[in-house]
Formats: sequence, structure tokens, C-alpha cells
Amino acid sequence: MADSPAQFRGQARLPRFAAPLRYDLRIRPDLAACNFSGAAAVAVAVSAPTRFLVLNAAELDVDRASIRFQDLAPTDVTQFEEDEILVIGFDRELPVGEGVLTMDFTGTLNDQMRGFYRSKYVCNGESRNMAVTQFEAADARRCFPCWDDPAFKAKFKLTLEVPSDLVALSNMPVVKETVSGPIKTVYYEESPLMSTYLVAIVVGLFDYIESSTSEGTKVRVYTQVGKTNQGKFALDVAVKSLDLYKDYFATPYPLPKLDMIAIPDFAAGAMENYGLVTYRETALLYDELLSSASNKQQVAITVAHELAHQWFGNLVTMEWWTHLWLNEGFASWVSYLAVDSLFPEWNNWTQFLDETTSGLRLDALAESHPIEVEINHASEIDAIFDSISYDKGASVIRMLQSYLGAERFQKALASYIKKYAYSNAKTEDLWAVLEKESGEPVKDLMTTWTKQQGYPVIYAKLNGHDLELEQAQFLSDGSSGTGMWIVPITSCCGSYDAQKKFLLKDKTDKIHIKEFTAFQSSDGDKNIWIKLNIDQTGFYRVKYDDELAAGLVNAIKAKKLSLMDKIGIVEDSYALSVARKQTLTSLLRLLNAYHDESDYTVLSHVTSVCLSISKISVDATPDLNKDIKQLLINLLQPAAIKLGWDPKDGESHLDVMLRSLLLIALVRLGHNETINEGVRRFHIFLEDHKTSLLPPDTRKAAYLAVMRTVSTSNRSGYDALLKIYREAAEPQEKSRVLGSLSSSPDKDIVLEALNFMFTDEVRNQDSYYILGGISLEGREVAWTWLKTNWDHVLKTWKSSSLISDFINYIVSPFTSEEKAAEVSEFFACRIKPSFQRALNQSLERVRISARWIESIRSEPSLGQAVQELLQGTA
Repeated sequence: MADSPAQFRGQARLPRFAAPLRYDLRIRPDLAACNFSGAAAVAVAVSAPTRFLVLNAAELDVDRASIRFQDLAPTDVTQFEEDEILVIGFDRELPVGEGVLTMDFTGTLNDQMRGFYRSKYVCNGESRNMAVTQFEAADARRCFPCWDDPAFKAKFKLTLEVPSDLVALSNMPVVKETVSGPIKTVYYEESPLMSTYLVAIVVGLFDYIESSTSEGTKVRVYTQVGKTNQGKFALDVAVKSLDLYKDYFATPYPLPKLDMIAIPDFAAGAMENYGLVTYRETALLYDELLSSASNKQQVAITVAHELAHQWFGNLVTMEWWTHLWLNEGFASWVSYLAVDSLFPEWNNWTQFLDETTSGLRLDALAESHPIEVEINHASEIDAIFDSISYDKGASVIRMLQSYLGAERFQKALASYIKKYAYSNAKTEDLWAVLEKESGEPVKDLMTTWTKQQGYPVIYAKLNGHDLELEQAQFLSDGSSGTGMWIVPITSCCGSYDAQKKFLLKDKTDKIHIKEFTAFQSSDGDKNIWIKLNIDQTGFYRVKYDDELAAGLVNAIKAKKLSLMDKIGIVEDSYALSVARKQTLTSLLRLLNAYHDESDYTVLSHVTSVCLSISKISVDATPDLNKDIKQLLINLLQPAAIKLGWDPKDGESHLDVMLRSLLLIALVRLGHNETINEGVRRFHIFLEDHKTSLLPPDTRKAAYLAVMRTVSTSNRSGYDALLKIYREAAEPQEKSRVLGSLSSSPDKDIVLEALNFMFTDEVRNQDSYYILGGISLEGREVAWTWLKTNWDHVLKTWKSSSLISDFINYIVSPFTSEEKAAEVSEFFACRIKPSFQRALNQSLERVRISARWIESIRSEPSLGQAVQELLQGTA
């Protein structure tokens, strides 16, 4: 038994000898003074002898004189600020059983977009504050003292005292309201068992629209006054998603209502608070006239993701942040399932490969991390909200579903939800249910994917009639790690009718080609192609020998492959080139096979690879850079010419997105015709904002085209874009402009755009738009700017994810060992745990680029290949 408060310092988890059962909270925010006061009465179950109650509190002033446990006053109250722990000591042992802990407290409505914070908005020309909560991962403790750990589930009963003219929302429906002059008191129903990070409060001026699910659950979308029209699409997606998930998980939506609300200042994309989901405005609002097709798609995916959490995360919650991927990986995967059901014409599962690609690229770094990460302190949690937890997590779920079969997988998930409802679960709990329901070795298989970082590359070599396979850990720096996986191998030979599936459990194995189901050799094996990882359901890469690779190029040209397989081949080839496992020459020859491609999902990956090649060639082969860019322009131009700039009647959602994608890519590749046309349309648009010459989907391409022509001596385009930004009411339009401002080749303009971030005109949450748009010519000025302003950045953007954006976007584009050393030296005495992983990953990317450049420079036939491809003789 502990005998001193100091014994609780530095612990990752709170002790288990006392746990909350029920919180009764009364909170009064003052939106003018930007502070709040509160009172808590917490029913606590004491399960073992103790003189102490240990809970979390951060940036709160707890009135020590107000603290009581039953009728006992504490003899000692210690707040360990670094650990965000409040230790309350008594002069005797607390009785085992249930007692009530009461206390009063005050805090600040901060401007950091975490905890209980303020967000600014304009209503009727007047600037106002709203009060908002964002508690994930460990920031409920900034609003009220609590056991701020997902495993300490409890019931919550909230009472809010707010200005009587404002809307006050929380997780549960309102029971009653009483008004006393300018203040009203709002009482909410008690919640079911839930974790602290899912509690939510929003107070401000809002309008709403509403609908109901088939079960009668009321669903509302809240917006700023006058914007409800922009919430209709999200409302429709929400209602249909809730109905879909009810059936998929075989469990009804657990709460009596669901509210979704757009928040002007919001650090994440959205947050799945139980019954009150909060969003960035760009992630919830969609305007048919002013939003792009990609905006529409993003709203649908985000809404479906957050509502999936109402089951996977809220009803069944991870036991600790080590298992974060259970929440995020599943919600990401299920969101594609829902959107594919609602909008089959979007080809959503093929677009899911964007997520897989993102996960594969991050996980190929030595500075990646396993899906399951040991978390030893609250300060480490934010760093794992990344592409590993979300994208790799979702991708290994897709791999497992593909291996088990959709029906068995769904049945097992429903069993898991029922078993752990209103409780907590670990990764192993999920594997146990899936194993029991399927009869497959799920735990052994999946442990290799969740407990070790990285993934394999499968080397495929044809030896007579044997396909020899060997696995090795893939790393973008070209080295081979020591990881070994149980890999669900899928393969086809000459046709998708001739397939074989098995688990690769050892380092090597082989398939006899005659074993392929329904395999028939029609041409003496001469034109046979073999594709591993059918439809990219597996989270691994494939390196084919020259004979097999040539067969796949022919299969692409002959249009024999699925969209997903065409994507997988180009992504694997690009990654292998970066890792110096194949030449840039061979990658360019492969890309040439996509010359006639017209599908958005495939071309989005081809375009991404083209832009990466264009960037590296600037530093690697400056004498060939112009020719390489022309080669890439030639590849993308046929599809762009076919689509043109103007929308066509009856064209598909994906064609609308493809037009935008290709025009932006051609501008970035420096295609003069596209740039000139973008500038021409922009100037007409300036004169008449309603012109059909520049609809939302092509606006970003035009803005980037304008910025390519901007310089210090000719800055009219920059000033015009600033004017559009200042006059725009829609967050999507503002983000389009911000993402263009720093793309000028003029370094002084880049610097001006970066400094614009420091003004009150740009919300802190939107900094990454400017950072993500920095031109290659602006790299050095951006790095100098970051060094000069580092202390200001650190003070202003306290959220670790936003700080990480500054490092990722400004450091990663460099390509020399010297620059990596310079960056390392600068941060040597400035490093903090919250952004250390981001810095290490950015430095690794710089060093990988430096090695790739060395490899490219030593390719003897690159120049000849580029000329052959340009002349069409390859």
C-alpha cells in the first residue's frame, strides 16, 4: 500500500484500487472571459485498502478546501503537473466499497484546440466565441478532474450553465432547461458507460437540420447560422450509415440521438464523441455549387468513419492507447465498406488503395513503429495517431477479411461487439473471437502484422515451371530488416480464373505453375503473366524477376489486369526504385505502359509517382530534368485532353475528380499550355465570380497556374488570391487558396506566404495547407524561416500533430546528407517527445532521397531510355 503521494509520479497508468462509477458534473463556461468553473461529484468504487485517490488533472485550479470523500476532508492534496496527476491523501484508510468524491475547480477556455477550448466565429458581422471540447487522447483532464484512461469507463450526468441565447449540446439529450435572467441551466440525461475521452460539450450559436433512422433515432447536423443547407449531404450519409452499421454489427445504435456539428477551429479532421460528433467545417459541410467532387467524397468517408466509431471505439473501447489501431484501423476500413454501399459508382474499394499506399510508404521507414505501440506516458499518445494506426491498421483488416471471407468475418465482428459492449478490449480479444468463429489461426497470423513494425517484399522468380518465392523485410533505405511474417499469398496465372492462395510461413516457398486452379497454357507459356497479391489485398510488396515483370507490362498494355492490380504494380515498382532495388529507367518504361489509361483510381497513383519522379530528377539529373518532365507530361496529357477544362453533361463523379487531378499535375510539371489556360480562366473568373469557366473542381489547378507566374515584380496574382481568400465564406475555398499561396517559384513570395500564417487571418488548424504547398524552389527559404521562427511556432502550435506538420513538410523535401546533418544539429537541443518521431522520419526521408539520387546518377542507360520513350521507339 502506498504511503506517500510521490510514489505515484511517472506512472503510465493510474492505480486500480479505486475507480469511478458515475460522474455528476456541473460546468459554467464564461465565453467573454474565456474561462470556466465547475463542480464534480464522482461515485467511486474503492476495491482495496488505500489512503489515496489518484486521478488526472491538468491546467485546472482545484479548490482544495472543497474536496471531500464522503465526509472526509483530505490531509494532503498534491498535483504533479508534469504527469498531470492529482493525488488526494487522507489520514486513514478509505472504506472498501462505494463513496462519493466532490470538489470544485476552475480552468481556462484555451486557444489550443484541445481540452475545453474556445473557437472564434462571426455572426451578423460580430466576432464571437464558442466553447468546444476535444478530449482525445488525454485531455478530458483539462476540463474536469477524472480518471482519464479509456479503461475507466463510467456513466456521466452533465449540467451546463450557459448564456440563455446560446445552444448547449452534450452527448445525451436534454432532460430539462431552467432560465434565470441571462443564464439558463441545461440538464442532460445520464449516459451509458463510456470513457472520458468521448465526453463532449459545445456551446454557441447554431442552426440545425434533422432526420431520423429507420429505427427512429433522431439525427441532426448543426452548423453556423445560415449554413444548414451545407449539412444536407452529411445528414443523408449519416442516417444511411447508422442503418447500415446496425445491420453489419447486428447491434442497434446505442444512444437515443446523434448530433454532428461543424467547428471553425478544430485540430483533427473529426472526433467521434459519443452522440455528439465534432468536425472541421471542411469535413462536414458540402455545397453543391461551391464544393468539389473530392470534397464531397471526403465528407462521406469522414462521416462514415466517425459513425463506425459509435460501435467500434465507443460501445467497445480499446483497453489502452497501445490498442488505438483497434479504433482507427477498423473505423477506416468500415467507412469504405459503408461508402461503397452508398455510392458504388465511386469505385471506393479501389480508392482504398490510397490508404494502403500511405501505410506502406510510412511503414517502409526504419523510424516507423508497430501497429501496437507500448505507451508509457500521456505525452507519447498523440504521435501514434498516424498512417500506421489508421492506414496500415485498415489494410491488415482488409487482408484478414479477404483471407477469412466476408461472411465469416462479419459474423465474427458482430460476436465481438456483443461480447465486449460497454466494456474494453485488447487486440488479442478480437483475435480470439475471430479464431473461434472462423476456425483459422488468426492470432498466429495477425500477431506478425501488429506486434512488429514493417512488412515484407516478396521476391518472385520463375525457375522452369516453379514460381520461387522469398520474403524479406522491405525498407526504403535499401537495407533488409530481420522481420518475418505469415503472409496470405494470393496469385493468378494468365487469368483471374487461374488462382492459388496459401500462407507463406517461412522465408521461402514455391508454387508449381500447373497447380493454379483452372490454369491452361494456350500459347506454349510464351505470353503467360503471373500476378501476386491479387487486387492488393495483402500488405506487402512484390519484386518480380525480369521475365515476370516483362509479362506484367504486356498484360497492362493488353488490358488484362484489374484496376487494383495496375495500381499495385506501379506503386511497388516506384517503392523498389526508391529503395534502389530496381532502376529509375525500368520504372519509366513501366509508366509508359499506362499511356492509354483513363481511369481515375489508376491515374491518381500514376500521377503521384510522376510528381515524385519529377521532384527527385531536379536534384538527381538536372541535365535530364526537362526531358523527364516532358516524358511525364506526354504520359498524362492524352487523358487530360480528352476531359478538357470544362465539365460535360452526364460525366461521372470519377471523371470530375480525374480532370482536377490531371490539370493540377500538369501545372506542377510545368506544362505551359495548361498553365496559360489556367491563368486565362482565372482572370475571367476574377471579373465574374459566377463564371462557369472555373467551377470548384478546376479552381485549384488555375490557382496553382497563377502562382507559377507570380514573382516579386509581378505579384498581382498573389494579391488577387489573397482577396479571394478574404472574401470567401466557404472553408473549402479558403483551403484551396491557402494550398496555392506558397507554390510560387519566387522565394520572396514563399516567405510572404509563410508569414501570412502568423496573422489572425489564418486559423492555426489551417497552417498545413500553406506548408503542404511549398514549391521545390522555396525549400531553403522555408527551412531558414522555420529556424528563425521555431520558438514562436512551438508556442503557437502546441498540438503535437500540428508541430509535426511543420517538420514533415519543411524538412522532408531535402535530398542531401549535408542537409540532414544540418537539420539534426539544429534540433539536437530542441527535441521534445511529442515531435521526435516526426523529426526522425523526416530525416530518414531526406537520407533515402540522397541515396536514391546517387543510384539514379549511376544508371548508364537512363538518358538513352528517356530519349527512346520521348520518341516512341522504346
